Order: sequence, then structure tokens, then C-alpha cells
Amino acid sequence: MNAVIAAVAVMLALSLCRVHVVVALIIGAVVGGLLGGLGLEATLEAFQGGLGKGANVALSYALLGAFAVAIAKSGLAHALADKALVLVNRQQSGGQGILRGLLLMVLLAVAISSQNILPIHIAFIPLLVPPLLFVMARLKLDRRLVACVLTFGLITPYMFLPVGFGGIFLNDILLANVAESGSEIEGVNVMQAMALPALGMLLGLGVAVFISYRRPREYDVTPIGTIERLEKGYNLRSLLVALVAVVAAFAVQLWLDSMIIGALAGFVIFSISGVVRWREADDVFTEGMKMMAMIGFIMIAAAGFAEVMRATGSIQTLVDSSAGIIGDNRALAALLMLLVGLLITMGIGSSFSTIPIIAAIYVPLAMQLGFSPLAIVALVGTAAALGDAGSPASDSTLGPTAGLNVDGQHNHIWDTVVPTFLHYNLPLIAFGWLAVMVL
Repeated sequence: MNAVIAAVAVMLALSLCRVHVVVALIIGAVVGGLLGGLGLEATLEAFQGGLGKGANVALSYALLGAFAVAIAKSGLAHALADKALVLVNRQQSGGQGILRGLLLMVLLAVAISSQNILPIHIAFIPLLVPPLLFVMARLKLDRRLVACVLTFGLITPYMFLPVGFGGIFLNDILLANVAESGSEIEGVNVMQAMALPALGMLLGLGVAVFISYRRPREYDVTPIGTIERLEKGYNLRSLLVALVAVVAAFAVQLWLDSMIIGALAGFVIFSISGVVRWREADDVFTEGMKMMAMIGFIMIAAAGFAEVMRATGSIQTLVDSSAGIIGDNRALAALLMLLVGLLITMGIGSSFSTIPIIAAIYVPLAMQLGFSPLAIVALVGTAAALGDAGSPASDSTLGPTAGLNVDGQHNHIWDTVVPTFLHYNLPLIAFGWLAVMVL
């Protein structure tokens, strides 16, 4: 068995059996390394060598956690939650359905904005979602639906709109690697190429909203109350300081292209203003880092897992063996290449990192089979995006879990990973295959 397939299968199987994702990633990497012929010593060396590649992201999220706790102490997010709660208390059951829809639309709009308009990615989730959990519980809103909404907003914009993270994914990575691999990209409209795959994502969102999770779901409000960090004594000054800190953090992040410095700048403003008292700053910082510790360690372990997969050489073997099976069958070629992309991205956890791996083989093969440049862009882009939703190690699933599970009532695998895999990867395969065949 191919080492990549085995490693991803072991990692997913252990995760579904509720083994912690970090442990599942380590065991999966060892299995993949041994099957790939590295031996135990070389496998561990490759894994440890890859850990540092995830450290920057992990530190960024840890600092964002500290920044989130500081915002919670200021009362900004809680003020918004209180306003929403007033509306909930005023509405009867029919009106609560409208409020559920409005809340989902707000979360979707913020998630989309975090990719294109104000590219902060998942940084908004620990700031905005935890204070809204009590409102969600009162509305009996299924958190699996919220996870699907957030994941849609984190993925679809960058794979369709060439702005913000979308500009990096579509122009700087996708088109650049397709061109480097030999395909002509002049005159290729990347939005046209990715329109059908994005439509598949939209269909998955519609199924989640109107079919899968439309029924109310009960949550215990008691643990939600225990994780509230803020006394309800916020005032106008603390709210204004919070707004200034948020704007400053985002401005610094965009200016220096560093989430670490941006989050640190926001935290410093809270400390200097007195919203976070100086003697409490250390405790607040530690609390925030604890809140985001899981996502940080998973990202570090995922980087080690990805490095082992690369070191085995089995990714290349997997792509080559798929090419050998295909022959001249264009329909089978498109389907197999999409499925291989799904496996690679679920293992690596990043669609951005998948494109350079698969483009070098997919593009020449697709050209040989007679696919148009537009179809080749759709093929490589969809193959890379597949698996970003539904991967235990993707920040597009880890982010929603970090916000929704602060009270321990939202399981990462069964409440985020499985729902997003079913609602997004399956239609993405179908619509991606259709795009490749008709373009």
C-alpha cells in the first residue's frame, strides 16, 4: 500500500475513534514513514525536522488567543452578545427562527471578509464566537451548522475570489505553478475556472442549512456560563479601547504581514490603557495561550506529518501510479487526480501547500490528455482545495472548533470534521469533475 494512503488512513481512523488528533498525526506519520522505507530513525528525524515549519503559525494562534481574552475582558464581544440576547428574549419561537438566520448570516459575512476584505483568516473566531455561545444555546442553534457556515466562509472565498488570501492562492500559487509546469495561462480567467467548484461548496452549505442541521439542538447553558471571562461591567471607555486595539492589531498585521506582531500590538494597547491591569496581564496572556494551545500543537504536528510524507517520496509515487491507471480516459483521469488531491491535502492540512506538489505532475498529464488551460486550472485548484474542509489538521476546521468548543460541548472530529467533509468534499469532487470536463 502507498505510504501516503496508509498514513492518512491511520490518522483519520484514529481520529474517528476519538484518539487525540496530535497522537493520531504522530502514529500516522510513523506508519507512513515505515511503509515508505525510511525506517524508524529517519522517520522521527523527518518528523522532528518538520515541526519547526508549524511553529510560526502555532505562536501566531497562541498570541491571538491572548488577544481574544483581552477583548473578552473589555466587553466588546459580550456587548454584542447582550444585544443579541435582548432580541432573543423579545422574540417568540417563530421570531427566533429569523434570529437564527440573521446570526448565521453575520457569521458567514465575517468569515468571508476574513479571507478577502480584511484578511485575518481564523483570528476572528476566538474573538467573536465564544461570547455568542449562550445566544446560540438559547436559539437552540446546532453548532455543527455553525461549523459548516464558518468553514464555508474560510474556504470558498480564497478558492474563487482573487483578492486577499484568494489573490495568494489563485494568482501567486495556482496560476504561477500551472504556468511553471508548462501550461499556457494567458487569457485564463481564474474565477471562471473555479466557478463550478465554488458552486459545489454553495450547494453543500445549502444542504447543511436547510436539510442536515435545520432542527433545533439542545445545549447545556451551565458550562457556557463557567467559561465566561468577563463580568458584565463593561463601559464606554473599555469598548472604545477594544475598538482601537482591534483596528490597530489588524492594521499592523496588514502592514507587516505578521499575525504575531499584530496580536501583540493589540494586547499591548489593552495593557497600556488599563483595560487589562498590569498585574493581571501575565494571567490573561497565559489563559489565552491555553485557549489556543490545542490548535497550535495540531498545526506543529501536522507540519511534522507533512514532512514525513514528503521524505518517503510516496506522494510522487501516488501521483505517478494514478497516471499509469488513467491511460487515455479523460473522465477517469479527472476523477483520480481529484481523489489524490483530496488524500494529499487531508494529510498535509493545507491546500496552499498542496499545489506545488501536484501541479508538476498533473499539468503535463492533463496537457497530454488534451485538457484546455482553463480546465487544467480548475483541476489543480479543485484538487488542492479538496480536503481543506474535513481534514483534522486544517486550520479551516481547527478554527471553528477553537471557538465552538470552549465549553467542551463541541467535538472536533464528529461535530466539525465529519460534517464539513460530507457537506463540502463530496459536492466539490462532483462539481470539480464537471468543471474539468466542460471547460
